[in-house]
Amino acid sequence: MPESSTLLEAAGPPGHSAEEILLAFAAAVRAAGVRVTADRARSFVDAAARLSMGQSMLLRGNVFWAGRATLCGAPEDLATYQRTFEAWFAPHHSPPQASQGAPTTVREASLEDDAGTSGKGEDPVHAVASRRELLRHRDVATLDAADRARLNRMFGELQVRLPTRRTRRKKLNPHGDVDRVRTLRDQLRRGGEPGPLRLAKAPRKPRRLVWLIDVSGSMAPYADSLLRLAHCVVAAAPRQVEVFTLGTRLTRVTAALRAPDPDVALQQAGRAVPDWSGGTRLGEVLRAFNNRWGQRAVARGAVVVIASDGWERGDPALLGRQVERLHQVARAVIWSNPHRGKSGYEPVQQGIKAVLAHVDCFMGGHSMKGFEELLDVMGNA
Repeated sequence: MPESSTLLEAAGPPGHSAEEILLAFAAAVRAAGVRVTADRARSFVDAAARLSMGQSMLLRGNVFWAGRATLCGAPEDLATYQRTFEAWFAPHHSPPQASQGAPTTVREASLEDDAGTSGKGEDPVHAVASRRELLRHRDVATLDAADRARLNRMFGELQVRLPTRRTRRKKLNPHGDVDRVRTLRDQLRRGGEPGPLRLAKAPRKPRRLVWLIDVSGSMAPYADSLLRLAHCVVAAAPRQVEVFTLGTRLTRVTAALRAPDPDVALQQAGRAVPDWSGGTRLGEVLRAFNNRWGQRAVARGAVVVIASDGWERGDPALLGRQVERLHQVARAVIWSNPHRGKSGYEPVQQGIKAVLAHVDCFMGGHSMKGFEELLDVMGNA
């Protein structure tokens, strides 16, 4: 980036402070698809100020490298950031002029009711999609406090359908198959005389579910939403669901998530997890789960959901072997990666490459729509 032109010369009209211009640029990067949180935007402003300390104007080169280091969180963000920077801080960039013409009234759809309302007099142009529908498709890591509060209310409206299995004990049912044991016993009671056939059918009962949620630093923007999703599943079948967190150690949070109120449940889970937003050793933690819980108890015949981005600090081969052990005893293993649903994603991490051969379904999970798809796959497992 050339440093000959200053930021204020390239950014827009006079009358705006440098901090306002930097924060507006951070918002533009977030709108382009990069996960820019409020903390990252503030770090960007501080970094740009430190690089230009002692200078009267901010230089474009300093701003470029400050933003690249603070606003980009993954390699796939670099190209988007580069394009946004070149468009925003072009040497002859000027804000678009408002077109002259008759004013148009646009009515924004309500969050509570997606149906449009008829206006009086001049007909307004209704929004194509409501803010509620748009919120379903947004990355939960990029939401502000107001949108996150709306999203949290939407979790209470999720329909959870649990996977089922047939029991071994059959019950009398006129629409079932011939129960040979009951029919033979009735015939013996009648001294061998033939009689009516007894019909029975094995009822279905909920299958056991196991949720393993990564709460390491790389998964911190999604951990809260994933635990709220797990709380919805626990509320649907409190005795059939087990929830664990993965980090530097394995923590069982099932009892905490059984609280009726989701906010109280998450507070209790947060106090129970000692390694929140820390490192991650998925292979070692999954080995501890398999040795203590997996092969002997809760994972046998269960549907296992692992929510993690696959960033492994330990041995990826160990992670692959432990997921293979889990797959051998479980009904199905579903791996949910929040980056999987984003455009341009490729499973290049060593941890993900090691487990792909041992999972039944590899899917995304970074938005409410992704969570709904995850519940649908879990219910059909």
